[in-house]
Amino acid sequence: MDVQHRILVTGAAGFIGYHLCRRLIADNSTVIGIDNLNDYYDVKLKKDRLAQLLNNSNFTFYQIDIADHEALNQLFEKNTFNKVVNLAAQAGVRYSLINPNAYVQTNLTGFVNLLECARKANINHFIFASSSSVYGANTHMPFSVHDNVDHPVSLYAATKKSNELIAHAYSHIYQVPCTGLRFFTVYGPWGRPDMALFLFTKAILNGKPINVFNHGKMQRDFTYIDDIVEGVTRIMNKQPEPNQNWSGDHPDPGTSYAPYRIYNIGNNKPVELMYFIETLENALGKKAEKNFQEMQAGDVVATYANIDDLYQAVGFQPETRLEVGIQNFVEWYQKYYHS
Repeated sequence: MDVQHRILVTGAAGFIGYHLCRRLIADNSTVIGIDNLNDYYDVKLKKDRLAQLLNNSNFTFYQIDIADHEALNQLFEKNTFNKVVNLAAQAGVRYSLINPNAYVQTNLTGFVNLLECARKANINHFIFASSSSVYGANTHMPFSVHDNVDHPVSLYAATKKSNELIAHAYSHIYQVPCTGLRFFTVYGPWGRPDMALFLFTKAILNGKPINVFNHGKMQRDFTYIDDIVEGVTRIMNKQPEPNQNWSGDHPDPGTSYAPYRIYNIGNNKPVELMYFIETLENALGKKAEKNFQEMQAGDVVATYANIDDLYQAVGFQPETRLEVGIQNFVEWYQKYYHS
């Protein structure tokens, strides 16, 4: 198989990782997936995702933690990759308040381990998941990759911002082409059980109340999983070029004099939380009992992606309507859980 089509995907048993691997396999790429299968959420869900991928001859899986430097080195010694897509991370804003070390191990130590291996292997494009959470205390909407993002409001966000900084250093020192993708509230079939859509669906079907934070006065740029995957696959084939007009007098955070770029992938249409809940109620045919609460620590009131750079780079903008995406999730949930 041509090395051009050999791709390492970390976090392959995760929500986005699973969907990306499935797409790459369908595109006839040879995919090597790794995941540590940790118990942050239901391991069975991760294994069930994996089971579908393992049916394909051009997919190989290794249970490896990116924080394990030796295991990662051995993987790179035994395999040749053209591209690396890092989706492995300790996810979740709220969990970072109670288990900060998990974020340091995976999101910082693991990230550096992976970049080191990519550097030594002369990988020609290192793509990594960042997050809309890096915008933190920013209130200038829509969020632009050209805005300064130095005020994270959670440790999770701080580790994602750190990933961007570390990747830039590797682009500068070693000329490793790096692209960071800031995902905005991803949802859809096979989604994470700690995310609002999953939690709300489970509670409503079980006749239990849902927690609605900030008394429902929230907005999110909900982005359907297929749109995320389309954006990632297009960006994978768009190696970052140095910005010839970059100036240290007026530094642009979204580009660089090095082969480094940052893109938002969001739906570009913020949705009121109460409308999101109403749409879910309609899909389920059942009303939610709402438990209104104060804002949570580490959370933000609104997210809204400016995707001009993404569109200019690869001619793509997410377009899946919330009503369609939620219906697809509900159908998957009811089938998977026989509810």
